[in-house]
Amino acid sequence: MIYDIRHVTRFDYGASVKFARCNLRLKPIDWPGQMLEEYSLSVEPAGRTAPARAEAGLANVTRLVVDSPVRALTISSRARVAVDRPVPMPAADDPTLGEIALMARASRDLSAAGPANYLFPSPLIPLDRDIADWCATDLSPDRGALDAGIALAQRIQREFTFDSEATLVDTPPHDAFVQRKGVCQDFAQVMITGLRAAGLPAAYASGYIRTIPPPGEERLVGADATHAWVLLWCGPVHGWVGLDPTNGIWMAGDHIVMAVGRDYAEIAPVDGVVLGSGAQRMDVSVDVAPLTAIAA
Repeated sequence: MIYDIRHVTRFDYGASVKFARCNLRLKPIDWPGQMLEEYSLSVEPAGRTAPARAEAGLANVTRLVVDSPVRALTISSRARVAVDRPVPMPAADDPTLGEIALMARASRDLSAAGPANYLFPSPLIPLDRDIADWCATDLSPDRGALDAGIALAQRIQREFTFDSEATLVDTPPHDAFVQRKGVCQDFAQVMITGLRAAGLPAAYASGYIRTIPPPGEERLVGADATHAWVLLWCGPVHGWVGLDPTNGIWMAGDHIVMAVGRDYAEIAPVDGVVLGSGAQRMDVSVDVAPLTAIAA
């Protein structure tokens, strides 16, 4: 499937902003099962952009500098991505969670995709005994890794309620867990907390999910903004396997990976510093449509 993606972020400032320096992580990365065919970025009314190095995680980073006064700023990115990613199929000979934990600790891969980088707590996803105990029901060490991963994702989808008013971007995983409400970021963080507590390498994936569903299928939750889900390392054969606890499904043909990190802070689509004295309002719109639907 080929997708056309349009991501627009608009900032409205209460007073003139004289200077801004931002990191943009809006260009999808290279990842198994997807290929970036086209990409463009525009900033209005002013701003200079240049490639920058990712300080953490796996991301394509663009540095944006605005050094002339503005009262509003619109950042628009467009991408065309081809996705060919089959649905994973758990099998009887899959490695167990216990085996995965041992393999991850023995790994000598020090790259940003190495499993050992995602074994331990991170600033936004700390250890949490309550979450660990709740997730442990699905994470028996002798259980197949793929089978256990999808079981936990589907349990979160069943028992948590999607509520965009329940949490903020900096809400700790424990708070979302206690109220069993939140958004895709919260559900991913809860799941990652439980997986890491079990000694398993789990990463935070940021990206997109198709906006227009196939005929006869329901629209997926999280399709109006950037989406978040979980990557579980399942050994050298399967590699990183995506699990979407918001929808209780695998990462397959409906998902496009934009960036991967230990938590949201490493791969936020837009972050940075703004020098100004007024309030700031941010609006984000995302549209992910199959090319065939656009042509129709």
